[in-house]
Amino acid sequence: MRRDIASLAARLMAEDGIGDFGLAKRKAAKNLGAPDSEALPTNQEIEEALRAYQAVFQEDELRERLVVLRRNALEMMRLLDEFHPYLTGPALDGTAGRYAEAEIELFADSAKDVEIFLLNTGIRFEHADIQRIGPDSPEARLRLDSGEAMLLLTIYPLTLERNRRRNPRTGHVASRARAETVAALLEQS
Repeated sequence: MRRDIASLAARLMAEDGIGDFGLAKRKAAKNLGAPDSEALPTNQEIEEALRAYQAVFQEDELRERLVVLRRNALEMMRLLDEFHPYLTGPALDGTAGRYAEAEIELFADSAKDVEIFLLNTGIRFEHADIQRIGPDSPEARLRLDSGEAMLLLTIYPLTLERNRRRNPRTGHVASRARAETVAALLEQS
């Protein structure tokens, strides 16, 4: 049952754009008639199933999507270089599905500095919801539409740049990459 739930959760994430592992698990368990199951897979098991699903059913689409997300992220990272940008999330780890955004972490004295910079550059954005949990919480999240891809900028205080956050999906220390690494990933693809 655990493997079936992981497989269905992975399919729901890949096909329907569900980005929350917990929601995907619960939905998969309910669809399989085991809503109260104690056999729920770990986030790591679902991520492994997601990678396997994408390799079989979405290989070409995934490859193209990663190039688009990484290219747009790299362009924005170079533009926002003074705010110490890092690419993180599915566009970096290679699991970006159809509805994924390129997630970029920024570090600034104030989120307003980034917003003013974007306004002065003529880049439109909208505020996204944030959860303030503890002292390492972001100051703001901004969503941008580059035309080809959605970008999600998460702005943290400059003092937190050296802190490494945990990936909320897997619980492991989140991977992040500077512009040079993203450029190297694009050259490889």
